[in-house]
Amino acid sequence: MITIQDNDYKGKVCSIKEVSDILSIANKPIKQLCEEDSHLLVFPSSIDDADGRIGDSSIVDIYSEDENSVRIKSGNIMGFVGRNNQLLKIYSRFDNSKSDYFLHYILQKVMGFNFFNMEFTSAEENVFDFLLYLFPALLKKAMGQGLYKEYRRKHYNDSNVRGTIDTCRHIQENIPFRGTIAYNTKEYCYDNSITELIRHTIEYIKTISFGYTILSSDRIVEDYVRVIISYTPSYNRSERTKIINDNIRPSNHPFYKEYTDLQKLCLLILRQEEIKYGTDSDKVYGILFDGAWLWEEYLNTLLCDVGFKHPENKLGSGAIYLFEHGGKRFPDFWKKDFVLDAKYKRLAQKGNHLDIGREDVHQVMAYMFRLKAPRGGIICPLIGEENRFISERMHKDSYRGSMSIYALAIPRNCKTFSDFAKQIAENEKLLLSEILR
Repeated sequence: MITIQDNDYKGKVCSIKEVSDILSIANKPIKQLCEEDSHLLVFPSSIDDADGRIGDSSIVDIYSEDENSVRIKSGNIMGFVGRNNQLLKIYSRFDNSKSDYFLHYILQKVMGFNFFNMEFTSAEENVFDFLLYLFPALLKKAMGQGLYKEYRRKHYNDSNVRGTIDTCRHIQENIPFRGTIAYNTKEYCYDNSITELIRHTIEYIKTISFGYTILSSDRIVEDYVRVIISYTPSYNRSERTKIINDNIRPSNHPFYKEYTDLQKLCLLILRQEEIKYGTDSDKVYGILFDGAWLWEEYLNTLLCDVGFKHPENKLGSGAIYLFEHGGKRFPDFWKKDFVLDAKYKRLAQKGNHLDIGREDVHQVMAYMFRLKAPRGGIICPLIGEENRFISERMHKDSYRGSMSIYALAIPRNCKTFSDFAKQIAENEKLLLSEILR
């Protein structure tokens, strides 16, 4: 497995042999890779609605270093991607390659799954833990549209004919005539290839050491699991390979759109063994996260409870207008007297001061001016044990307000995930107290 941190513009030098299988995914927009192969699960899932950030980005760029080696450079994408028996893991620059605690933590927070006592295994195995974190969230999102229902061909042999007679099967099964007729019907039912796929995934998760915790992460998940089980009476463990093959093509149902990502996730979970050992030849697989999107959604889990609005570009809600006839903008977080912007960036440190790009400062100031908000700020992650806060008042001859930089400390030297979760939770409390001060 090759590991590299995100936003590594200097890059990592590897031999051509080490990256031979993943050369085909390099230097290509993620949108193109998704169109070429259905085994990539991308967040945010609507790549066209993410300001073009992730769809137009490449996972990595690979450049020739010399005749035997290449240089791998990364952008704002985290996660893992693989092909054959080569796996590339991209971890957060605010974490370290040994633990990956930060990425695990914020992903759990965003997905509403809290399992702080888990003990990490090898790096190769714990990348697949991401798959399990996602299952409860995607199950709830999909089931929120209702239980998936589609037409399914069924075969009967009785006297209550209500479909098309199957002549060949009738001759095979009912000669000499016994009073029954073989026939086929198309029925709109809940027990179909997709609900069966979800059922197989549930049964697989039950076999994992912490599977019960995943399937009972909250009452809604428990209820949905029971619904899936009750509506898939034809479940048969021995048919798992058949069910997987029936779902290779992604669902394109015009109504049940949220089932597409759940379907992809279930396939990744059920096929992880063959993926891990490279038996699924030439297929590209993995999970990718836009770092900026994930950081923003993580902060939303903290700020929504203290009164901040989080506009949604995708839904077109919560926008403000800079001009009378246009200039539509979506501040990351705002309320009546306060505007906050999330930046997944490493802060420049000049002595005892933190520095941020002037474009970012100008952006927040524009929002403050438009909303007549006396307070504005930027929230960034910071490598360290303690938070950092800087606040400055605007020039007395201009706007009466203050601009702040809030740096949330991301611990890096924790021995266990539980220790990391406790430390960053304390830092979160201090961050909120400073914002609400």
